[in-house]
Amino acid sequence: MQRRGLLTLMASAPLWASGCAALADGRAAEASPATLRGTGDLGVVIQRARGAVTVVNTSGRSLLGEITGLGDLSHASVVFSRDGRYAYVFGRDGGLTQVDLLRERIVHRVMQAGNSIGGAVSADGTLVAAQNYVPGGVKVFDAKTLELLADLPATYGNGQRSRVVGLVDLPQRRFAYSLFDADAICIADCSDPTRPRVHTLEGIGRQPYDALVTPDGRHYIAGLFGEDGLAMVDLWEPQPKVRRILAGYGRGQQPLPVYKMPHLRGWAVAGRHAYLPAIGRHEVLVVDTTTWQEVGRIPVAGQPVFVMAQPDGRQVWVNFAVPDYDRVQVIDTPSQRVVDTLRPGKAVLHMEFTPRGDAVWISCRDDQLVRVIDTATRQTLATLAVDAPSGIFFTSRAQRMGF
Repeated sequence: MQRRGLLTLMASAPLWASGCAALADGRAAEASPATLRGTGDLGVVIQRARGAVTVVNTSGRSLLGEITGLGDLSHASVVFSRDGRYAYVFGRDGGLTQVDLLRERIVHRVMQAGNSIGGAVSADGTLVAAQNYVPGGVKVFDAKTLELLADLPATYGNGQRSRVVGLVDLPQRRFAYSLFDADAICIADCSDPTRPRVHTLEGIGRQPYDALVTPDGRHYIAGLFGEDGLAMVDLWEPQPKVRRILAGYGRGQQPLPVYKMPHLRGWAVAGRHAYLPAIGRHEVLVVDTTTWQEVGRIPVAGQPVFVMAQPDGRQVWVNFAVPDYDRVQVIDTPSQRVVDTLRPGKAVLHMEFTPRGDAVWISCRDDQLVRVIDTATRQTLATLAVDAPSGIFFTSRAQRMGF
């Protein structure tokens, strides 16, 4: 039996070697076992001007390669397969591209809309959903092949179609999203993607512009651009309904022009508090997540765009709209005050924490670089040259609901 096992192993050795060569597309360097890698410390940086993404290694703080041909990425978003191998890139031109991070190449690409601003992967990893501005609606695809499985037009009124925002994944092959033009929130059950069931909650407030789902999957919260306040749905209720929270948080104050819309997937839930950007104001709102009442406000340097918590919730990092988009501020959550102001570069567009929060990667578009900063000391660990970087997305998002 031992001899037979040895012969089997010896016979399989050439197949193993040829398999490595095929995986590496003929590149000898990648065929070496020394270059084999997992996907847990990989990620991508969007090159918004070139229609490309840079594949990065967060442990090595290094650039691994570049993938081109992804279309218009002037506004782009990325989600990942459950195993972290594939990135799904949603482009401004309506393109949905599946990218293999290990082979550093495009696997599938479909032009599925006229303007797409993001998407989500189902909890079981089998479905990819795209949210579209033009034409308004959601399309659901097979995650392996990008075959179209369902088309959910966001119709309202006399057959008009609404722009879709705030698409998130929910447990049990469900998605939630908001309709900017129809003032509504939709919950889509795609258990059978060929027969999706959509429940629409109307009259939620004016112009929901983005949304998040809390880490436990219980609350879906949409920000409202047309009025002060937010719309929240408790998804654990047998018959979910909308509850208004933080209504009138700017009441009695002169509205300021909004230079850039906050992005709500970056909203921070740290411990029992949520830290939320106040639209058009130089403030971060602090909300108790048990009562959903405002319990404080933190003055900041400008209009917040991303308000993001470290994985442990110890700090919250904030970047800003113009003219203050060369700054990043750090909020200490126990004291709820700003403890540091950094100037990492010109036109800070995005931030992303490493999986355990030891460092944060910051894109500085106009300086053509990504800066990696130690979250404890706030010292620069690495400076990486990237052409017009914007969004930064790490594969650790694959294990987080709503990311």
